[in-house]
Amino acid sequence: MVFPPLLTGIAVAGDPVAAARESVAIEVEPGSVFYGTDATRLEAAIVLAPEEALADALPVAFAVALGLNDAIGALAPPEVALHLVWPDRIRINGALCGRMRAFASTGDPKEEPDWLIVALDVPLLTASGVEPGETPDETCLYEEGCGDITSHDLTDAWARHMMNWLHIFLTEGFAPLHEEWRAKAHGLGTEVTYPEHGTFIGLDEKGGMLLKRESGETALVPLTRLLAV
Repeated sequence: MVFPPLLTGIAVAGDPVAAARESVAIEVEPGSVFYGTDATRLEAAIVLAPEEALADALPVAFAVALGLNDAIGALAPPEVALHLVWPDRIRINGALCGRMRAFASTGDPKEEPDWLIVALDVPLLTASGVEPGETPDETCLYEEGCGDITSHDLTDAWARHMMNWLHIFLTEGFAPLHEEWRAKAHGLGTEVTYPEHGTFIGLDEKGGMLLKRESGETALVPLTRLLAV
């Protein structure tokens, strides 16, 4: 697999997230992308070394998500619709199809992390033992008409498109990513229950969720909610 410049691909027979988290102990090069070899799913984790506070660095996760959006858009039939659920879920044709996670050396939004890992997990095929239609709110790419997409092709396309959004984020900031993400946002302008209940009215300048409560007050759910415990 050929990765774009500034990214280094590392194939992992096991869990790419575990490999990425182990790699930071030996100070792996930023831009290292650990990806799985399981043909039934896309599993990948990119290691980053931010030079700013966690709250300012974490919106890079939108570059990871938009890279996936563009990759599926390039490979899937035109009728396949992808939407992004804040902060970490992916929907294909309305059903859940994968997730995003983030890990950092600190959970303090004001502290500069030594490292930041953003990971994707998207099923291409239904999990073993699960019959199609058995979980109506969960799907895989194969069930949504994307049977020709391979894990190799999706990983390759995602890396290329993600690198484009990473460049935009580093040179222009979060605003262009915010604008693009809004077009793919699930539930924007409507009442939502995930990750909290309220009317989803938008994002703040750091990618946090703005919710209008029943009381009429506006609450901020920070993007650090994305961080895996």
